Amino acid sequence: MPTIVWFNVPAGETDRARAFYEEVFAWTTEPFSGMEGAFEIATGGIGGEILARTYPGEPITAFIGVPSVEEYAARVRGAGGRVVIPKMPVPGRGSFAVCEDTEQNRFGLWEDDPSAG
Repeated sequence: MPTIVWFNVPAGETDRARAFYEEVFAWTTEPFSGMEGAFEIATGGIGGEILARTYPGEPITAFIGVPSVEEYAARVRGAGGRVVIPKMPVPGRGSFAVCEDTEQNRFGLWEDDPSAG
């Protein structure tokens, strides 16, 4: 069964957000390789990322691990949702897509694939 495997925290000031989450939850963060101003979050559970906000009011996005982003994107469309950002590779890690459900809630699909690029 697919489960949540990752989350993104959008921020206007990524350094300020980094300090906030480290102080409140004692999470550790490290600069995210290849992404200026982004930080990878280690929670002791699922991982996450603090990254620059792309639009006002952008919410935290949960990513659900699936065996195939393309297959699950088709399922989303078939159930009345939509794909907002089509499948994109994250080199050396995998691929993702961002979708909306029938209530306009955004979520991501994540497919592990170390050969992605």
